[in-house]
Amino acid sequence: MVIYLKSIFNDAGNIILFTARFFKEVTKPPFETKEFIRQCYEIGYKSLPLVAITGFIMGLVLTLQSRPTLADFGAESWLPGMVALSLIREIAPVVTALICAGKISSGIGAELGSMKVTEQIDAMEVSAINPYKYLVVTRILAATLMVPLLVVFADGIGISGGYMGVNIHSDINIVRYISQVFESLDFVDIIPATIKTFFFGFFIGMIGCYKGFTAANGTESVGKAANSAVVLASLSIFIIDMLAVQITDIFF
Repeated sequence: MVIYLKSIFNDAGNIILFTARFFKEVTKPPFETKEFIRQCYEIGYKSLPLVAITGFIMGLVLTLQSRPTLADFGAESWLPGMVALSLIREIAPVVTALICAGKISSGIGAELGSMKVTEQIDAMEVSAINPYKYLVVTRILAATLMVPLLVVFADGIGISGGYMGVNIHSDINIVRYISQVFESLDFVDIIPATIKTFFFGFFIGMIGCYKGFTAANGTESVGKAANSAVVLASLSIFIIDMLAVQITDIFF
């Protein structure tokens, strides 16, 4: 038990130092712009199909599941607003972030872990290239930027799925549906939900890079780095979301 707790605190301290180094390196030139753009493409664009499918299913299923309960109270007209509010405030950010934790964080952990095992990172240091800035900073920045954009995309697709779900049992005009959606939304609903997605993206990228960059020797450590990156990133998402809900209740 003592050894396990010691390992946890040691890991937490190393993550803090790893994060502090990021804030130190991110402001120092040279800036790896080309690698950053490539990582935005890898992290953002290649995740669009999965996020689109998931977002559409979320909106459709949430609408179909909620309609019978609202129909019992004669409140079917509230369905578009309820679906949009649920998606934007909570469901779409958390589910999309969990998908990104599984896809992005594990991919980064496995990629950097394999580079560590095959000594490619050591070769970059010998070649006078800063591997932390080239490999870590670019991936964390790309994840921090792309995850919020993916969440906004999932919001739109989820609302579209909700429109299809509403029209399965009734007939509502697209203009009326969209007007009901926006009537139910306020900036207080959108701003906190958007801000927390930047933290989701940052921790997804940070944890994936940390696990891969500090992987031990041996091919087995690559799998362990990818697996632990997903677990820890998913846990951090739930913790951030819990804190965000508490802060939103206090200030908004």
